[in-house]
Amino acid sequence: MANFDFLRSEFGSRHTGLKAISIWLRRRLPTGLYGRSLLIIILPMVLLQTVVAAVFFERHWQLVTSRLSDAVTGDIAAVVELLEDMPPGSNYARLISIARTDLNLTISIEEGGKLPPVQHKPFFSLLDEVLSQNISEKIRKPFWVDTFSDPKRVDIRIKLGDRVLKVSVDRYRTYASNSHIFLVWMVSTSLVLITIAILFLRGQIRPILTLAKAAESFGKGQKIPGYVPRGADEIRRAGLAFLLMRERIERQLEQRTAMLSGVSHDLRTILTRFKLQLALAGDHPDLKPLHQDIEDMQTMLEGYLDFARGEVAEDAAEVDLDEMFSRLQYEAELHGRSLDYEIEGGGRIVVKPNAFSRLVSNLAGNARRYANHLTIKAVHSEKWLTVTFDDDGPGIPAETREDVFKPFFRMDEARNLDASGTGLGLTIARDIARAHGGNVTLGDSPLGGLRAVIKIPL
Repeated sequence: MANFDFLRSEFGSRHTGLKAISIWLRRRLPTGLYGRSLLIIILPMVLLQTVVAAVFFERHWQLVTSRLSDAVTGDIAAVVELLEDMPPGSNYARLISIARTDLNLTISIEEGGKLPPVQHKPFFSLLDEVLSQNISEKIRKPFWVDTFSDPKRVDIRIKLGDRVLKVSVDRYRTYASNSHIFLVWMVSTSLVLITIAILFLRGQIRPILTLAKAAESFGKGQKIPGYVPRGADEIRRAGLAFLLMRERIERQLEQRTAMLSGVSHDLRTILTRFKLQLALAGDHPDLKPLHQDIEDMQTMLEGYLDFARGEVAEDAAEVDLDEMFSRLQYEAELHGRSLDYEIEGGGRIVVKPNAFSRLVSNLAGNARRYANHLTIKAVHSEKWLTVTFDDDGPGIPAETREDVFKPFFRMDEARNLDASGTGLGLTIARDIARAHGGNVTLGDSPLGGLRAVIKIPL
C-alpha cells in the first residue's frame, strides 16, 4: 500500500510538472495561424538539419580528419626513425630534401632545442585532439602542436633527446577543411525553401484573414462590400457558407421587420378609425375609458414601430459623443433633472448613428424618468467603447435584471424601464448593442440606483 501511495504521488508530481510545462509553452508559442504554420514548417526542417549536421560531423568530418592526420603522422614517424639513426651534428640536408620532395613536409632540426610551453587549446579543436592522439600512439615522444596560429599551416615539434624536430605541414593535409561547403549548401537550400514556403503560406493565410474580417464586420452590423471567397477549396467552401448564412440572416431580419411594420401600420389605421368614431360620439363620461385604451394601444404601436426600426439596415458613420451627451444634458435640464458626463479617449466613434443614438437615448431617458441625477462616463479605448450610466433611482432587483431584456416583459415593482409599457425598451437597447457586436448589462450603481453598461467593439 505504501508503494502504491508513493507511485501515485510520483505520478501526480510528474503530471503537475508536465502541465506546468504545457502552460508555459502555450503562453510563449504564437497564437495565430500564420505563426503556428511557420513553426510547423520551420521546426521539422531545423531538427532535420541538426540531425544531418550531427551525423555528418560524427561520420564524415571526424573520420576524414582522423585519416588525414593519421597519414601525416605516419610520414613524420618515418622522418623520426631516419633522424634517430643519424648521430647528432650530421648533415641533415639530404633528409630535409627527401621530406620536402617525397613527403611534402617542411622540416628543420634544432640542436639542443626545447619544446615551447603548452598553449591554451581552443574550445572546438577537433584537429588538435586527433593529431595529438595519433602522434602519441605512433611516435611516442614528447611533442608540441600548434593548429590555430596559422590558418594555412600546422606546426609540430618533437623532442628527440638533445634535438628538436620542427615540422610544418599544409593544413589541408591534416584536416577536412572543405567540409563547411556541405553545410553552406545545406543551410542555403533550407533558407530558400523556407522563403518559398513563407510566401506560399502568406497567400493561403490571406483568404482566411479576409473571411475572419468579413465575419467580424457582419457581427458588428457592418458589411464589407465586394467580399469574394478565395484560396484553397476548403477556404472557398467556408467563405460560400458564410455568404449563404449572411443572406439567410439578412432575409429573416427583413421579413421580421416587414411583418412588424405591416402589422403596426394596419393596427394604426384601425385605431385612427376608432378615434374618429369616438370623436363623433362626443364627450360622454362613459367613453373616457375607451379614449384611455386607445391611447395605450397607440403607445404600444409606437413601441412596436421603434422595435421594427431597430432592425432596419443602416451604414456606419462617425458620431460625436460630446454632441450627443450635450443634447441629453439639455433634455435632462428641461425635465428638471441633472446629468453629468465624462469622455476618456477620443470623442468621435464610428457606429450606426440613428441606432446608437436610440440606444443611448433609451437608457438616458429611463434614468431621467426614475432618477434625479444621472452620470454618464464613456471610455474610448483602442478596441472598445464602454459607456456607463449611473443614476440614483430605485434600481432593479438582481434576480430580474436579465428578465427585463426579454420582449414584452414588464415589472410590477420598482421601476419600469419601458416608458411605453410594451416591455420592448431594453429589448431594443440590447438588440442595437448586439447589432454592433457588443452588449448591454445591468448592475448596482455607486449612486444607489441602477448601472447600465454599454460595451461595443470598434
